[in-house]
Amino acid sequence: MANEIRLDNRVAIITGAGAGLGRSHALAMAARGAKVVVNDLGGRMDGTGAARSAADGVVDEIRAAGGEAVANYDSVATPEGGRAIVQAAVDAFGTVDIVVNNAGIILYKRFMDHTPEDFASNLAVHLSGSFYVSQAAFPIMKEKRYGRLVFTSSSGGLRGGADVVAYGAAKAGVMGLAFVMALTGAPYNIFSNVILPNAYTRMTEGVVAERNMEKLSPGFISPIVVYLSSERCTLNHEMFACGAGTVARTIIALAQGWRAESKAELTPEAIHDHLAEIMDMTNYANPQNSEEETRLVAGRRRK
Repeated sequence: MANEIRLDNRVAIITGAGAGLGRSHALAMAARGAKVVVNDLGGRMDGTGAARSAADGVVDEIRAAGGEAVANYDSVATPEGGRAIVQAAVDAFGTVDIVVNNAGIILYKRFMDHTPEDFASNLAVHLSGSFYVSQAAFPIMKEKRYGRLVFTSSSGGLRGGADVVAYGAAKAGVMGLAFVMALTGAPYNIFSNVILPNAYTRMTEGVVAERNMEKLSPGFISPIVVYLSSERCTLNHEMFACGAGTVARTIIALAQGWRAESKAELTPEAIHDHLAEIMDMTNYANPQNSEEETRLVAGRRRK
């Protein structure tokens, strides 16, 4: 293929790569020449249990196709596990260039049915896991002044879902972490971006209304992951909704809003009276950090 995007000689860590989206990403990246660390506990969707066969099976698939891969069974949910996953890449391939934070668990429960343990376990895998693995890989990327981080969030985090309370909260945190990493890594050519996948897998079968496996195949998600993981991609601090063949930039927009000229003018009644201006998204901004948003909000004057 002319102008083909390749990942030759790049080392990629993909967490939760024993099935579903992670498996699809691992196979796609290996097909493009990446050396892949297939990390997976082989556990159930609630995070319990373990079976090394999940990661081993994907490694076998990659090697059968002529690619290079090793399995890793450490948990992303602890600092020690995060460091061990990165060390597995260094031991096998000498470095790490790409981290795809994909590992996750899910519990389908309403808000009042969640226990503190439910909430903590979701945060540990989705949010803390993304932090631990990325933090362990960052010094290596910083030294070589190259790295690509892909964070897996969800519309359940950006927009909410009534039956995935802990999952949604954790996924919202992943977005915040990814944006911090985008700012932290930019001076060192380390770029961080977020995907919001829409796919039908064993993990999402309880929240995806469309159960068409062909239409919502994980294979429709992996191309954007490959692109964001490549040297060709220089995007940073971006989010992409993807699925069923669609890839769409997603932003957290800031409206022009209404601004009172004094404390005395800013009353609950005035907010109600100016609600149309406050809610108007005709001219919106997409600030790239908290300081930029503060400047936009504090600096606005009524026209």
